[in-house]
Amino acid sequence: MDSAPENSAPESRANASGRPANQRPERAERGRRAWTGKRHKFRARTRWPLLGICLIMSAFGSATTSMAAAAKPSAEQCDEVPTGVAASNHFLTFRMPPGLMPDPQFNRRPARIQVHRVRPVYANGRCPGVTNRAAVLIHGRVQPGPAVFDLRHPAPEGGQLSAQEGLARAGIDTFAPSLLGYGRSTRFETGLDDPGNASLRPFNVDGSCSWPEGCDRTHLPAVFPLDRQGELLLTNPLGGQRRPHSSNVRFARTDVWVRDIRQVIDDAIARAQPTDGKVTLIGYSLGAERVGRTLYAANPVLAGSAEVIAKVNRTVFLSPIFGGPTEETTPPGGFATFPLHVTPFTTAAAGTWLMPPAREAACTGHVIPGSPEQFAAQLRQQETVGREWGGDAPDNPTGLTRSPTFSSYGWNTTVAGQLTPPTLVVQGFEDLGVPGGVANSSAIFNALPASMTNKALVQVRCASHALHLEGCSGPRCTPQSGTPYGGRPGEPWAGPHATLKAALTEWIKNGTFNGATNGRFTVDESGVASASP
Repeated sequence: MDSAPENSAPESRANASGRPANQRPERAERGRRAWTGKRHKFRARTRWPLLGICLIMSAFGSATTSMAAAAKPSAEQCDEVPTGVAASNHFLTFRMPPGLMPDPQFNRRPARIQVHRVRPVYANGRCPGVTNRAAVLIHGRVQPGPAVFDLRHPAPEGGQLSAQEGLARAGIDTFAPSLLGYGRSTRFETGLDDPGNASLRPFNVDGSCSWPEGCDRTHLPAVFPLDRQGELLLTNPLGGQRRPHSSNVRFARTDVWVRDIRQVIDDAIARAQPTDGKVTLIGYSLGAERVGRTLYAANPVLAGSAEVIAKVNRTVFLSPIFGGPTEETTPPGGFATFPLHVTPFTTAAAGTWLMPPAREAACTGHVIPGSPEQFAAQLRQQETVGREWGGDAPDNPTGLTRSPTFSSYGWNTTVAGQLTPPTLVVQGFEDLGVPGGVANSSAIFNALPASMTNKALVQVRCASHALHLEGCSGPRCTPQSGTPYGGRPGEPWAGPHATLKAALTEWIKNGTFNGATNGRFTVDESGVASASP
């Protein structure tokens, strides 16, 4: 397993005033210290006179509260809103259930998944009436949770692009795991830690193999291309020689990650103690498929779906993939015969922001300067073995991000049609990151049960697959009429990232978008939301 500390110390982030999250307001602290220093002298000087007064007052049947008690300061004021946020990482351990992974060599093997938590901090304690809320955010195909949901890059209007931090500042405790095979979670020495498990050259047309190290096939050539060993790994770390695999099948199937999500839901409830005992479950990109399968009551692979669904109060599908079979179905040519896919950090980051060329020019400022570079840097931070791979110069690796190959299933109209938690679907009109593009969000919304009266579809213009990280600049950001959703009157639109933070916060807290419990909405190029037909 990858080496990493079992738990990290919380990283305290300053609030809007720049004060650390766990620091008391200066004035309150000075007052507390002043009172502490003076109260003993006060008591010494007033003890006997107060006793005499109390005896006289009690003799006349007056109130029993003494002047000494009346002189005590009131209880220290609590906080109704967070004063800051704190970030930390922890690991959840388990043993792999037999038969769940495609390669039986991993049966019963010990494993762990990393969970990145960003939580609200209340310097003076949370007031008793404040509601505890929790959200679990599930990442997509290539990039791990901390990089996707907690991008530590400044937003032009102030604050951070981080979705987790935005939710935490709104009082929502957030948990973003890196699922098995991602980030600092377990990858297995003979799984994704072995560079020889990246793809080899293809079989010949007649099915024979001309290479001593072996050959491969793939069921998704555009997603899991062949000969990554030759293209990206041949120099570092392979030293000029391709290697045979130590595992000859895809790494995972969707239900492997459903198991992970179930464990994270329980962990989030235990740590955050949400008032209603439930979490909001958010799936981004391929994470939408993993969330959809988690909420599928008829799952024949993993028992106990009803109990899991009962722990979810609402769900969100963000920039979602959609379609495919309900259950795992072997394609005519078979699944991929290798478990490991590798991608350069810059490629894995920059491709997220892709838009149609004509829209790139119209959607000014959608890529916030420096954000793709910061994304690539955080992908590198989440790597362990892969950062020493790649590049054409011996002993000078450029680094690669590793991700698993898998079979995809469990998220289609059949599954969407039986969902029960109130559902929000959000996608950008310019999303090129998933097959089907913006049509996916419409298809999901249309497939939701007619009996589900609490559901909303939000489609955002000038937003790509990286909707949660995108901004806005130039004249288009100032509406000719109306106010950007989640913004302030008279101020320009901060971009899709601000729209998403506001939408998630409103949905998690109230189950509404723009005050409505049900409906279709379009957010225009200036950030103004309106109902759609």
